[in-house]
Amino acid sequence: MKIKVHIVDKQKKVKLPTGIRLLIRKTCMATLESEKFEFPAEVDVSIVDDEEIKSLNTKFRKIEDSTDVLSFPLFEKGEYEPNPETESVLLGDIVISAEHALKQAELYGHGFEREIAFLTVHSMLHLLGYDHVNGGLEQEIMREKEEMILANLGLAINKV
Repeated sequence: MKIKVHIVDKQKKVKLPTGIRLLIRKTCMATLESEKFEFPAEVDVSIVDDEEIKSLNTKFRKIEDSTDVLSFPLFEKGEYEPNPETESVLLGDIVISAEHALKQAELYGHGFEREIAFLTVHSMLHLLGYDHVNGGLEQEIMREKEEMILANLGLAINKV
């Protein structure tokens, strides 16, 4: 399986650590492997500031507040659109607020890299059709998958 991850840093407020792009790519790949996704795939990841993600959240979700990550899946009724030039499956777009990720990393007491990886896994699962709008079992399943993928990447949270 092959994945092409297009990453664009559209913000200037948070200096991204060396290796963050590689981590995002590895996280996308690990998610697809965990889900046994067998097709070549493409995903776009944008790193933005809180102002930009608030604008997108307002426009697309009608929520006038910033958030940590937004997912824009491209599948309809379980069908993915192939890129006619590469024949890869276009999964969709991930938009991560670097400012929000930094605040959450501090709040939860783990590193910025772990937070970015978590948000990437979370969003990738949305691009693959998972949802947690109603909470409950759906949310539990997503959380278990997120933690398993992060553990496989060596980013598990140590629980005492």
